[in-house]
Amino acid sequence: MMRARGGRGAGLIVLTLVAALLLALLPMPDWAAPFRPPWVALALLYWALALPQRVGVFTAFTCGILLDVVTGTLLGQHALSLSVVTYLAVVLHRRMRLFPWLQQTLSVGMLLLLERLLFLWLLGATGQPMPPPLYWATAVSGTLLWPWVYWLLGDLSRRARVG
Repeated sequence: MMRARGGRGAGLIVLTLVAALLLALLPMPDWAAPFRPPWVALALLYWALALPQRVGVFTAFTCGILLDVVTGTLLGQHALSLSVVTYLAVVLHRRMRLFPWLQQTLSVGMLLLLERLLFLWLLGATGQPMPPPLYWATAVSGTLLWPWVYWLLGDLSRRARVG
């Protein structure tokens, strides 16, 4: 799943990805469900930006398959969209890490919109109905949460001396 240098930090990475999967499964009231943040995508984006040599497309694909299985979606829907977004984060990590926090947040927002667009394309390709306009609220909530996710995971990785 990821290349661990001496196993150091791999446990924290796996723990945060499992926590993101669990957060994605938590029940929410019907009115709040469209605003559920893309926890798995946010965690993958953080680790792909912070440690691209350890977390990449294979990790994203694995998390996507797990997310497909636990949410009951078509197998591969999350896997494809998360893999593409994580690939772009790995390719652009050197630039994005130097961005000021607002520009980085907007860049992550664009990646989250791309993830939603890929997921929408897959819904259309499989003949599923078009989601309502609130479908895009997930990307907006994830963008708004990015600075806090980045700070929290950055603090955890510094304390655990990952990387």
